[in-house]
Amino acid sequence: MKIQRFILNTILFLVFTSFFYMGAVFIWGRFAPALVKPNISYKKGYYGHMHSRLSEVKTLNNIDVLFLGSSHAYRGFDTRLFAEYGLNTFNLGSSAQTPTQTKLLLNRYLQNLNPKTVVYEVYPATFTIDGVESALDIIANDKNDFNSFLMALEIKNIKTFNTFLYGYIRDLLKLNNSYTEASIKGKDKYISGGFVEKEISYFDSESYQRNKEEIILNNSQLESFSDVISMIKEKNINLILVYAPIPRVNYNYYTNNEYFDEVMKSHGKYYNFNELLVLNDSLHFYDDHHLNQIGVELFNLELIEILKSEIMAKE
Repeated sequence: MKIQRFILNTILFLVFTSFFYMGAVFIWGRFAPALVKPNISYKKGYYGHMHSRLSEVKTLNNIDVLFLGSSHAYRGFDTRLFAEYGLNTFNLGSSAQTPTQTKLLLNRYLQNLNPKTVVYEVYPATFTIDGVESALDIIANDKNDFNSFLMALEIKNIKTFNTFLYGYIRDLLKLNNSYTEASIKGKDKYISGGFVEKEISYFDSESYQRNKEEIILNNSQLESFSDVISMIKEKNINLILVYAPIPRVNYNYYTNNEYFDEVMKSHGKYYNFNELLVLNDSLHFYDDHHLNQIGVELFNLELIEILKSEIMAKE
């Protein structure tokens, strides 16, 4: 009897503690100033138009091409250009999206989108980071469910877990139902289909400097990447891996680009556009990572040719 009572008391204590913790996280997250809650970061509509993108994706099904990846994806694949060639596309990129977040998004949306082809933008840095930034972005701008919980457990970061709890309670209380995001924010304009167009500007490449860096891939991210690849291939969806162009002055700071290329090639069809496309750092980019609209159009036209050949080969 004493053992049974101890077990029961322990369970009751854990249940009470869990509810107390959740309540404390919600109250603290909702009312405390940002300076005193470093482990809760809930910023709806903060950057990259993720809320608009995730609102739109829920309305779509049976598309031709799905784009995945980081900000190089949602700022690099202009869905309007692909539409001109008869391709119905959607861009599900997000800021600093690591394979961990890609897996979550596919678990939620791949079945309904049912794309014929997935173009997955792969950038070395997204395989080396913990995924906290991207996780917080998705938690704040999408529904929170069991997939969110699994993502928080996988990342093992207190800020991610607390923000998930806070976001989950907000969803339960329907505190976000009236939120709408402006289509134009600063120099960014959201384009239907998930693309974000940046007001034209140019990168000052001559003053750019950073330290040389070796690409060291995170084993956890590689495992999630393999899960993503398997998920796509199991549905017999055509997969294309793309390393989108970045300024040459940035690309050349990586000391082992060939290593990354070989890892990507081992997972499927892979195109490194930093080696396939000649662009000008000052004319075709607006910062040390992202193409400006001139560069986007040049890049997309090359990719469209690849997609057209892929489609013709299957017909």
